Amino acid sequence: MTVRSTLELTREQILSFRQRAGALTERLPPGAESLRRAAWAGLQDSMPRAAQLSIHARVAQTSPSAWEDPSLVQLWGPRFTVFVVAARDLAVFSLGTLPHDARGRLRAQTTAAQLHAFLDGARMSYEEAGRGLGMANANMLRYAAATGTVLIRWEGARRPVIWTVPPPDVDPVEARLELARRYLHVYGPATQASFAQWSGTGPRAALAAFEMLGPSLTRVGTPIGEAWILAEDEDAFRADADGLSGPVRLLPSGDPYLVLQGADRELVVPDDGRRGELWTPRVWPGGLLIGGEIAVTWRRADTVLTVQTWRRLSAAERDAVMAEAESLPLPGITQRIAVRWTEA
Repeated sequence: MTVRSTLELTREQILSFRQRAGALTERLPPGAESLRRAAWAGLQDSMPRAAQLSIHARVAQTSPSAWEDPSLVQLWGPRFTVFVVAARDLAVFSLGTLPHDARGRLRAQTTAAQLHAFLDGARMSYEEAGRGLGMANANMLRYAAATGTVLIRWEGARRPVIWTVPPPDVDPVEARLELARRYLHVYGPATQASFAQWSGTGPRAALAAFEMLGPSLTRVGTPIGEAWILAEDEDAFRADADGLSGPVRLLPSGDPYLVLQGADRELVVPDDGRRGELWTPRVWPGGLLIGGEIAVTWRRADTVLTVQTWRRLSAAERDAVMAEAESLPLPGITQRIAVRWTEA
């Protein structure tokens, strides 16, 4: 890999860049282009309507049905997790995860072909489709998603509905390179190992992608070790040197800002005990950004939002949290959201 000079980045520079790159410092105007930018690295939707709340954190005037916008689609994306992405980016999040090995690619392509022939233009529950194909476990249909020919609709309470679409006219290698670029822009600085884990493509595919991107990458030093950023982002990283700041943002479980593993979590939450409260062994709570730092975890049950504060919030901060909670565009919720405060 071609190596460029190392740049030393502080924690504040990294988090400030990620928040700006992730559209968390100022909401984008309504519209399809803003939805695409909000979903630049995909919006995880494995918790029902998490993508809806991730959109709200980034795009102004978000309606309760924003996740259903015609410019967006739902699929099994990286790690076979439910994602909402821009329709025009389907190839990036599907073909970009196509297995690197011949056996894995054949399994994906064969499953996709069998599913397409069985459905014959119909839409049905993926469990019903799996039974129709004689599969012991309908989850095997997820392998087909990497071909870019499978879309889903998942409401959360029911099994996903599944159907097939024409294959994208995109080279899988180019799709993977674009997936890596987007990961580096939203999650950077990043390593081959972190991209391999996030994308589910494995170490060999991640190594190949980073080697091909080598001339367009810059090696950087971070508080948790060396990593890589896109060279085109270098000036923006350098500019973010004035400390952290920003508005209140309620981030759902699985939000791009929070989907981190290992040492990457240390940057966002330096306190080891607090990290265990945000990234729990089971279902993660949401995290709340105040002034550029995670200061609260939260969970919602119907119209009650329970927030657990990590420090004493000012009256103005509490008012901002309540205003953000009351503005949540939740489908089927007609009553006012009530905030219940607890202190860790």
